[in-house]
Order: sequence, then structure tokens, then C-alpha cells
Amino acid sequence: MTLKNAEIGKEYIINSIVTDDEELDAFLFSLGCYSGEGITVVSHRRGGCVVSIKDARYNIDYALADAIFVEE
Repeated sequence: MTLKNAEIGKEYIINSIVTDDEELDAFLFSLGCYSGEGITVVSHRRGGCVVSIKDARYNIDYALADAIFVEE
């Protein structure tokens, strides 16, 4: 399942991130968004969602949320 379809308030484990952009991969890694890390969707907004990673919150658009695969 992708992060776009994740339930609000439920913690998931990032399984993989599928992008073709190395800079984006490096940026996500610097935020703590990488395979094996926990992630929680705080809310869904128009065009994106707010996620919590390592006690920090980030707003990401649905195109990026669709590239982050998670598991329970």
C-alpha cells in the first residue's frame, strides 16, 4: 500500500520509496524517510498529506505519497 492510502493516526513502516530522482531520495533520507523507518499520517489535505517522521511533521504532496510504499 502507498502512503496516499494510509489511515490517519496509524503507524506504518516504510517498505520502499520508488523515485527516479536521486536528489529527492537524498532529501527524503535526510528527513529520516527511508526503508524500515516508522511513519504516521497525521492528516490528509487537499493535494497532499501531513506525515510524522521521527517526532517531526512534514507536508508532502500526493505524487510523492504515492511513491512511498508502507506496510503495517
